[in-house]
Amino acid sequence: QAFASCNQRRSLLKSSAHSAPSKHLITMSGPRPAITTVLFDMDGLLLDTESLYTVAQQQIVGGFGKTFTWELKAKMMGQKALAAAQILVDDLQLHEQITPEAFLKEREEVLDVLFATCSLMPGVDRLIRHLHKHGVPIAVATSSHQRHFDLKTSSHKELFSLFTHIITGDQVVKGKPDPEIFLKAAATFAGPGGSPAAPAPSQCLVFEDAPSGLQAAIAAGMPCVMVPDPNLDRALCQGADEIIGSIADWDPSKWGLPAFDA
Repeated sequence: QAFASCNQRRSLLKSSAHSAPSKHLITMSGPRPAITTVLFDMDGLLLDTESLYTVAQQQIVGGFGKTFTWELKAKMMGQKALAAAQILVDDLQLHEQITPEAFLKEREEVLDVLFATCSLMPGVDRLIRHLHKHGVPIAVATSSHQRHFDLKTSSHKELFSLFTHIITGDQVVKGKPDPEIFLKAAATFAGPGGSPAAPAPSQCLVFEDAPSGLQAAIAAGMPCVMVPDPNLDRALCQGADEIIGSIADWDPSKWGLPAFDA
């Protein structure tokens, strides 16, 4: 059994729409690449922000007699703000009631209050401190723009200071599923004049919770651990190298990284 190639994983993604969802968490076996660097998405993975987005978005669309469903939420996850708002307006057929820009403005007012209250997801504090302690280069690659990043992490500044690099959505042109943000995150580890060199894509392990983020990792040629919401159709996780229920369940030693202290 060999480590799934990038092309094999792309094929799995293309066929996922016709695959039956599985409730079982999986690990793709076989020899894994030598991991030197770990890249993390943020919303719904490191921070419990997705529930806050749900509250804010239901409040707005409810005023138009609409319901913000899980299926719509899944389509929006991992997208840059304007692209996600466009998906919402299109999906709920709100073109005559509100523009994507106006939706974002109204949502911003609600989220400004909510974001400062967000908490860490289970296992995050332990894993980040463990990787930092052992000198494993780590970075955040989030679709959130800088202002939202600052609000969301305001109660967790010390922990986020442990990351070597932070790449936010306003530092890239294309949002996920385009691989730009992960490739940029990897490139930031290159030293002056290219020495030391940036890690190869296959040496970067990505943690994601959104299908668009998984697709971005695959397109970047990077292995990916998916930590999906329990409501997410497991068919949308096909192509991931490992699927776990929580970061608290993850064993770094299986990827050749330092094991947790006993």
